[in-house]
Amino acid sequence: MLSFGQTPALRGADLAVTAGEIVAIMGPSGSGKSTLLHCLAGILVPDSGEVHFDGRRVDTLRETERSALRRDRFGFVFQFGQLVPELTAEENIALPLLLSRTRRSSALAEARSWFPRLGLEGLESRRSGELSGGQAQRVALARALVARPDVLFADEPTGSLDSLTGEQVMDLLVTTARAEGTTVVLVTHEPRVAACADREVVVRDGRVTSLTPQRVAS
Repeated sequence: MLSFGQTPALRGADLAVTAGEIVAIMGPSGSGKSTLLHCLAGILVPDSGEVHFDGRRVDTLRETERSALRRDRFGFVFQFGQLVPELTAEENIALPLLLSRTRRSSALAEARSWFPRLGLEGLESRRSGELSGGQAQRVALARALVARPDVLFADEPTGSLDSLTGEQVMDLLVTTARAEGTTVVLVTHEPRVAACADREVVVRDGRVTSLTPQRVAS
């Protein structure tokens, strides 16, 4: 359970995600789906209940330990990308590696290797204000995946994009996650985005109200 003041945001939500699985969390606005994602990622600590990852209980870790977990094991993509405006596109992608004390030349070289995969060749030196929404979101996705995280948390990753660009970003997300064996937990209100996942979870009034079985590849 998690409350903001007197307002409960989660009320006994129960969810398990297996390694390599892509899970979509759906629900109406205000249902608690983003709050659930933030608890799973160790950004928020629930008032009661437990969050476990790889044999560790996340909700009882100190903030410094949870920060290290987010830095070293998790990747994040948000609706508006949240790129650092002062950095170039390649520097934004390299940022998780630099924070992990990878040598700058090696971090930038790894970042540059993503641009052909992103379809963004030639944009390495551009800053976020010089990129379109779709370009910026692809840079944000590469930043989330460059350190090869165990889990990628994505909160409305296509919410600010048009349909075609959103499909391109989701195709890149799913293809890369499958290739890297990355677990993905994504929040969305769009059925076409949720259809890319192995399984859908519906959250209403702070509770997980329904689970769809894992899809079997044809």
